[in-house]
Amino acid sequence: MRIRKLTEETRRDLQKDLLKRSPNSYKEYEACVNEIIEKVREMGDEAVFSYTKQFDGAEISKENILVTREEIQEAYQKTDDKLVEVMKKSLENIRAYHEKQKQYSWFDSRPDGVLLGQKVTALARVGVYVPGGKAAYPSSVLMNVVPAKVAGVEKIVMATPCSREGKVNPATLAAADLAGVDEIYKAGGAQAVAALAFGTESIPKVDKIVGPGNIYVALAKKAVFGHVSIDSIAGPSEILVLADETANPRYAAADLLSQAEHDELASAILITDSEALAEKVSAEVDKFTRSLSRKEIIEKSLENYGYILVAENMEKAIEAANEIASEHLEILTADPFEVMMKIKNAGAVFLGEYSSEPLGDYFAGPNHVLPTNGTAKFFSPLGVDDFIKKSSIISYSREALEPIYKDIVQFASSEQLTAHANSIKVRFEG
Repeated sequence: MRIRKLTEETRRDLQKDLLKRSPNSYKEYEACVNEIIEKVREMGDEAVFSYTKQFDGAEISKENILVTREEIQEAYQKTDDKLVEVMKKSLENIRAYHEKQKQYSWFDSRPDGVLLGQKVTALARVGVYVPGGKAAYPSSVLMNVVPAKVAGVEKIVMATPCSREGKVNPATLAAADLAGVDEIYKAGGAQAVAALAFGTESIPKVDKIVGPGNIYVALAKKAVFGHVSIDSIAGPSEILVLADETANPRYAAADLLSQAEHDELASAILITDSEALAEKVSAEVDKFTRSLSRKEIIEKSLENYGYILVAENMEKAIEAANEIASEHLEILTADPFEVMMKIKNAGAVFLGEYSSEPLGDYFAGPNHVLPTNGTAKFFSPLGVDDFIKKSSIISYSREALEPIYKDIVQFASSEQLTAHANSIKVRFEG
């Protein structure tokens, strides 16, 4: 991996490079995505079936687009029993963590007849998009579905691509069934996002769409936002390891590569105040890469977006980490908890040498759907809050309104909204 001194200039250049990976940088795909969305909006099922044939090579119709109970049972038979048991354990950890996030309605009353409050309501229908191209990610199914179930969403619909034979990845189906998905449709890409956003003869319209996908899926979610809600427009995966001289270089190298193997646009960054550690980690990265199955992807990822930055001191390293606002942040220092208290911007923070990033991807419980491309400065991980909405509750008695009604009239009148003012005044005529 390339080793650079951490300066203001190198940090700015790095952030500029990382932003090139954002879906917002791929304007050339937008026209194609918008065309797909409009055709699905106008033609419904016919467009979805046509695009599925064109892109996935599968013959899908009204008769077979919905995954049947028999197909789910078949999926269990084709999925390793040990994997099913692991998914069950993971699901319980995810559920237990998200149960802590639940919000409840509240009301506050006063003796004069004022009642104020907040009513919390789960979304009625949520669509979960699950990729199904080169790889299957049953962990993503659990992470997107379980918080929605905890929130109390009435109906969860899943869309995922199928093979040329019309089959969905077995592990994906098993995970969906374990998590409690109500309906699963064989549809992928921008056409699936459009179908969930506007509804077709076969696929129901939802209130919100969540889940990862390729550039077409990301841009489709961006395009339908406003017609439905979305979780985020996620970019490629990224990890930042913050380490001092006490860190184990093999652990740091292995953790950097855990994200670099995702795809060629993934980012892996080490920031340290130790030149000796920087050299050791770089050497370990080279050793590991030679023996890993996704060697070519890793090499391309590190060539484009892999960095080792050597900071003047740990304070400078922490400052840079906050500016980069990485999706995953590992802290491998003598006192990771002390460093964590100074971190303001990160999707998920992993503390200590036995808390490697894949622990969060698969098993610990916190959500692995995280803000990318620096959006951890203002976005949070996917959670129960993403599947609820809040309504304000206001109730005043005449006795409570009378002492203040003239104040409201004056406020409304100052904005020349006389009908607003009249709505209050009329209650105290005569």
